[in-house]
Order: sequence, then structure tokens, then C-alpha cells
Amino acid sequence: MSPGALTGRMAPVRRIVLDVLKPHEPELVGFTERLADLDGVDAVDASLIELDREVQNVRLAVEGESLDYEAIRDAVRDLGGTVHSVDGVACGEYVLREPTGPSSSGAAWLR
Repeated sequence: MSPGALTGRMAPVRRIVLDVLKPHEPELVGFTERLADLDGVDAVDASLIELDREVQNVRLAVEGESLDYEAIRDAVRDLGGTVHSVDGVACGEYVLREPTGPSSSGAAWLR
């Protein structure tokens, strides 16, 4: 088997970024705390993107050693929210970090 061949096992999901629509209740702090309490979740970062009369659009970044997307999605649903999209996923032995600073805008860091 060549070094680049698939091994048959899947790399663990270590980071997932979600676009979520949630009601005002539970408030963002409680919503985030509940997600952080899920098995396998080490950290959750929640950022309010847009506020409406009835709902909030939130960006969630969830990290852990081996995340279960379905469990996270179900917890969001149980809290009254809806996952609109999966905006980022990191899998493997570690999470790659994008460079920061003025020269890293857009995809310029890939060049």
C-alpha cells in the first residue's frame, strides 16, 4: 500500500465551525455553556453575527479531540436552534492555524 493510500479509518474531527440560527432564549452564554458540556467538546466559541426581533444568527466554533457532528447538531436543535451551514472543519492529528496579520487577508497566505 502506498503512503498516500486511504487507511480505511477516518481522521477525528477536531474543529467545526457552524452558522446557527437560534431563538433569543436561551441567551448566548447559556446556549454556549450547554454545548461546551457535550461529551468530547473541549471548547466552544460563539459570536453573534446578526440580531433580529425573534432570532439570533450565531457563528459557533467547536473544538475537541474527536467531535461528533450529529451530537452537536442535535444539541443545537434541542436548544431551539438550527444549523444553517457547516462553514469549516478541521480533521487529523492537530488543528491547523491560519496565519494572522495584515498580509493574511483572504487566501493570500496560500500563495
